[in-house]
Amino acid sequence: MREEEALYDVTIIGGGPAGLFTALYSGMRELRTKIIEGSSRLGGRVLLYPDKMIWDIGGIPIISGRALVEQLIVQASTFHPTIVMEQRIVSVDKREDGTFRLTASGGEQHYSRTIILATGKGEPVPKKLELADAECYEGMHVHYIVRDLERFRGKRVIISGGGNSAVDWANALGSIAAQVTVVHRRDLFIGLEANVARMYGGPARIMTPYELKAIHGDGGIVEGATVVHAENGSAVRLEADELLVNHGFRGDPGPLATWGIELEEDRIQVGAGMVTSIPGIFAAGDAVHYDGKLKLIAGGFMEGPTALNSAKLYMDPAANTMAAVSTHHAKLLGMMR
Repeated sequence: MREEEALYDVTIIGGGPAGLFTALYSGMRELRTKIIEGSSRLGGRVLLYPDKMIWDIGGIPIISGRALVEQLIVQASTFHPTIVMEQRIVSVDKREDGTFRLTASGGEQHYSRTIILATGKGEPVPKKLELADAECYEGMHVHYIVRDLERFRGKRVIISGGGNSAVDWANALGSIAAQVTVVHRRDLFIGLEANVARMYGGPARIMTPYELKAIHGDGGIVEGATVVHAENGSAVRLEADELLVNHGFRGDPGPLATWGIELEEDRIQVGAGMVTSIPGIFAAGDAVHYDGKLKLIAGGFMEGPTALNSAKLYMDPAANTMAAVSTHHAKLLGMMR
């Protein structure tokens, strides 16, 4: 039997934080596990902001997105799951024996007794500036994703946006950029309260309620931008070397909508135990919707094992409801000897 024809107990679709942590827990439950990731890198949306600092994971005071992903990959590899990269699953079929056949866009097929969807918010597509000539500067001086903070050292930076990302970048760049100006069309920022307070107490200039209306430059080098007051229409021209646009991302749920899974606002509707509307398919992380959903990485770390426990019970109703805690887990203790 070829490897791709082998039957796995659990196939996790998505290699972001929730999927990676679920792989560790699947190994703790002694299940044959496969991770299928559609891109060329594990880490999911966190890798859109590799230098952003993450503060809200229990027991880790502060960690960069890049470092978190590196540690998650090491952790997920503990029980040696099979990892398949650059395959986007486009269809799932339930066979007569109750197992699933997963088909990738390239025709590759995988077989599994259960599936855990950890697909995140879908393929992230940044919301771009709808301004004349904006495309001329994209990739050079207009940025939707920051991969290297050093690029902005000593530069005059305008940040457009009012969400977590805009606030986080204002704080991160405050100590290295020559000048940071945050432009937001509302007075209220929707970032975490502590981070917003830190931004207001830092060196960044905050301009609200203003909107970015024009970019000035020679078609290659940015020289500045015009912002307009959202209420009285007054215009202000700002000097700048770099523009950082954080207007959010559009998530594409992709083929999920054709699988027969119940969705709620492009998220997978789950019930207790992270069960979906299709028996044998479970979900966790940013992909899911339910009342009281905690939209943090830490929430995905809880949902993944919950989904995995449900998958274990689906396959074996007589099984324990959860794995032994790590401090008592025989295999983990054996690895330390």
